[in-house]
Amino acid sequence: MRSTMPRYVILGAMGLLWLVPIYLLFANASKSSASYSGDDLWSAGSPVGLWDNVIAVFQNTDVPSGLGITAVYAIVAPIIAVALGAAVAFAVIVLKVRHGFFWFFIIFCGTVFPLQMMLIPWFSVYADIGLFDTAPGLIIIYAVVALPFSAFVMRNFFVGIAPSVFEAAVVDGASVWRIFTRIYLPMSRSALVVVFILQATWVWNDFLIALILTQSPATRPVMPLLNALQSVEGGGPGFTIILTAALLVSLPTALLFGFAQRFFQRGLSLGQY
Repeated sequence: MRSTMPRYVILGAMGLLWLVPIYLLFANASKSSASYSGDDLWSAGSPVGLWDNVIAVFQNTDVPSGLGITAVYAIVAPIIAVALGAAVAFAVIVLKVRHGFFWFFIIFCGTVFPLQMMLIPWFSVYADIGLFDTAPGLIIIYAVVALPFSAFVMRNFFVGIAPSVFEAAVVDGASVWRIFTRIYLPMSRSALVVVFILQATWVWNDFLIALILTQSPATRPVMPLLNALQSVEGGGPGFTIILTAALLVSLPTALLFGFAQRFFQRGLSLGQY
């Protein structure tokens, strides 16, 4: 017991330190604009103040309009990336396609170059072909950016599956598509969920790509809309309303991690079950 006590103390202290920004966010988001003061950040507001600020966010800002389209981006693009990444890993590891490692390396090179280097070419191409400021265009970009990581994780997972699984399925007369969809994908659901959670969180929190490739409120995700609230001078919403909007924007990813925690813990070790 004595040997584990310092560990618990250190972990408890680190946990409390991690919760400090969350407390400050809740404490100040639950204050009215009149009662907010930069000199008194540590005092908590009231549930009534928080509710009033939530109503103000939905009535006076464009943030709620971005929640729906952001959810579309954060669901559709990761699903595409996960499906393609699993297909790439299956082709390279299980089917052993010719020059498979080379093609995998080409796909993985997408993580080598910083996104900032590719934004201007993307903007130029999208402006020429009519995909700028469109939901399909942004979904394509998000899926392409998320693909290398998805392929990398799924490749590492499929390496751990015995080749005899594929051989036995072939002997039983199963087609390649059936083996992939009915055997390998169900066996890798924990890894698939982990990749989806990580990529969905990244898409939801993305600011730079969305800022460059979208313009209208109908297609712009929630993070650029939230940043626009902070850029308004004079006549904009109060600081407590901005904090409340930030709180609302953070809840979906927190809930996603909470509901998928079981799969997330299993998938981190790239285990099958």
